[in-house]
Amino acid sequence: LNPHGGATGAPRRGRASRAVSAPVLSRGGGAECAGSGSGAGGRLPSRVLELVFSYLELSELRSCALVCKHWYRCLHGDENSEVWRSLCARSLAEEALRTDILCNLPSYKAKIRAFQHAFSTNDCSRNVYIKKNGFTLHRNPIAQSTDGARTKIGFSEGRHAWEVWWEGPLGTVAVIGIATKRAPMQCQGYVALLGSDDQSWGWNLVDNNLLHNGEVNGSFPQCNNAPKYQIGERIRVILDMEDKTLAFERGYEFLGVAFRGLPKVCLYPAVSAVYGNTEVTLVYLGKPLDG
Repeated sequence: LNPHGGATGAPRRGRASRAVSAPVLSRGGGAECAGSGSGAGGRLPSRVLELVFSYLELSELRSCALVCKHWYRCLHGDENSEVWRSLCARSLAEEALRTDILCNLPSYKAKIRAFQHAFSTNDCSRNVYIKKNGFTLHRNPIAQSTDGARTKIGFSEGRHAWEVWWEGPLGTVAVIGIATKRAPMQCQGYVALLGSDDQSWGWNLVDNNLLHNGEVNGSFPQCNNAPKYQIGERIRVILDMEDKTLAFERGYEFLGVAFRGLPKVCLYPAVSAVYGNTEVTLVYLGKPLDG
């Protein structure tokens, strides 16, 4: 994962980094701390370690968590500790922290994780850009174009959930779902880009159709007079790579499994849009509420 830190306080973080690196890089110190917990680092009080760790970036914290059980417990015991609060303040935009974008995330660590799983600025259509908050896609008003974006990280195992919502008109096509790295993120015309080939699976919120391999795979949700999507309504997407399924929730109401038999490949959360100046926000939540 790529750390994203500001320049403020860099000299202090540098000194803290060197202090922590000693037991990590020194074979003797590292082995002593990891093996018996009797090294200097292993004897430091948790509060002292927390203060030192609060100056480090994510990649450095990942290394520190491998030093010994004491350091690991200090880092992962409290997801709202000063370590994660400080990193969150340095990594995330103020807009993301002061608005309700991340309101369904319970901790600072979860907010950092969500940022790591947000839309990629390097893996989207040239007609869209990711806003400064780091979580919202803005589609420019380009005629006769369908434009999409994938997240920075995909999944080939485990169970994962994320929220998606539109902050503007849907237009004639507005699709949420998943895609492989091979799926295109831009095409001519106004089409359902996600689901247009065998590399993506999507739910068109405009007409409640499921799409894959260029075909309509039925309506969704499977009920009479299913309500249409309302602007601002958060849809929860649940990807289960163990059961190879993709499901959706609306307002904590489980709508059912939309796709089964997903391939054992790396799949990325994705969206595609056609309406000019519409905005779509995606926030990774972690494991589904049922585990």
